[in-house]
Amino acid sequence: MNSKKMWWLLVIVSLGVMIPFVAPYFTLNPENSRITIKSPTIQYPVLVGHIVFACLAILSGFLQFIKRIRLHKPKAHRYLGRIYTGSVFISGLLAFVLIFYAENFTKAVALLVLSMLWLYTCWKGFRAAVRKEINEHRRWMVRSFGVTLVAVSARLLVPVLLLSYYLLNGFSLPEGREKMVEEALNVNIWVGLMLNFIIIEWRILNRGKLK
Repeated sequence: MNSKKMWWLLVIVSLGVMIPFVAPYFTLNPENSRITIKSPTIQYPVLVGHIVFACLAILSGFLQFIKRIRLHKPKAHRYLGRIYTGSVFISGLLAFVLIFYAENFTKAVALLVLSMLWLYTCWKGFRAAVRKEINEHRRWMVRSFGVTLVAVSARLLVPVLLLSYYLLNGFSLPEGREKMVEEALNVNIWVGLMLNFIIIEWRILNRGKLK
C-alpha cells in the first residue's frame, strides 16, 4: 500500500475512532460524559472545550499535511497551520485544568506529560516556521501531530492491552474484568505516546528531509 493510501486510511480510522467518542459531549449534558464528572460547573465545560479544540487540531492537522494544499496553496496551508497551532495551545492549556480531576495519579501524570509534549512540539514547529526554517518546521510539526494522534492510538491500543493483560495473567482474570479494564486505561496513553514517537522518529530518520 502506497503512502497516499496509508494516509487516507489513517484519516478514516482516526475519524472512526474519534466521532463515537466525542459525539456525547456535543449534547452538552454532563450525564453523557464517558468519564466521571466531579464538577459540572468547571470540569465539564473545560473538558468539552478541550475535546472541541483537540478535534479541530486533528482535522486541521490532517488537512495541512495534504501535499496538494501544502505545495500549491501556501496561503491555505498557513491558515490551516494557524488553526492547528491555536487549537493545540487552547486544548493543551485546558488539559492542565483537567489534571486536577483525573481519576488517579497515573492518569494525571500521563495527561500532564502528554500536554507538555503537545505544547512543546507545536511551539517548536511554530517558531521554526516564523524563522522560515522549513525542514525543521516540518519535522517538529510531524512530531506535534504525532502527539495529537495519541488520542487515536491510545484508544486503538486498548483491545491489545486487554489481551496482553489476559495473556500475562495466564489466561485468567485474578482481580476481575473491571480491574483488567482499569489497568489497560491506566497505561494506554503511555503506550500510545511511545508507539507514535517510535513511528515518527523512524520516518524522520529514514526519509531525511520531509517532502
